Amino acid sequence: MNDNKIKIEVTDGAAIPSSKDRGMVNAWRVTFVGAVSAIIFLILYKPDPYLRIIKFVPDGILITFQITSLSIILSLIVGLFTGLGRLSKNPAINLIASVYVEVIRGIPLLVQLFYIYYALGTFFRVHPFTAAIIAMTVCYGAYMGEVFRAGIESIDKGQTEAARSLGFSKSQTMFYVIIPQAMRTILPPVGNEFIALLKDTSLVSILAVSDLLRRGREFATQTFAYFETYTMIALIYLMITLILSKIVSILEDKVRPYDRK
Repeated sequence: MNDNKIKIEVTDGAAIPSSKDRGMVNAWRVTFVGAVSAIIFLILYKPDPYLRIIKFVPDGILITFQITSLSIILSLIVGLFTGLGRLSKNPAINLIASVYVEVIRGIPLLVQLFYIYYALGTFFRVHPFTAAIIAMTVCYGAYMGEVFRAGIESIDKGQTEAARSLGFSKSQTMFYVIIPQAMRTILPPVGNEFIALLKDTSLVSILAVSDLLRRGREFATQTFAYFETYTMIALIYLMITLILSKIVSILEDKVRPYDRK
């Protein structure tokens, strides 16, 4: 099989620890230890309000994870079909997929959230949580589509020819030969999009979804402790993204063991 080393950079994402950052002192470890130390210090130094904030926001963290998980699964499905559509030789399918990508990438996610919840809400009522999932899926499905397209294009055409010569149909070649190999190239940018999506979930708080930021805002409004609240919220987001970036890095090691040596 082709030992592909092409890297895809579609959008800017969170910094995922690379194989070059495996020393005892690196940016990820310094940041992680710093964030944990800051949270512990703040709680010990001033339990009220920092400990109260920690106790107030767990359900918001759960909602954030629910939105992130559902959106990433759905956007992967949308992205796969969008990527295949972008590679389709059928002009109509290719045009529809291309227009979808161009339109969505040209409209800010915040505007898409407003449009789905408020503008479309003129015609039919959508629950804020559902609107958030739809908006995140539609937005990141377009970016995932470009990731899949680039990943599939990175596979040598000889792989397709070899599979077809063995009697595979076009769909079998794509799903049993090309896409499994493309996953090695696709995984890093998908990880970046995953982390970027998690951070963008903070935007759904404008739809009154009780995510982490919304819960923090509720606490700050009740106590007027804005500095303390948003300091702790920022540290919690940082901790979550650092942990997820490490998980993505470990998955990369599993999928691409030889590339990272």
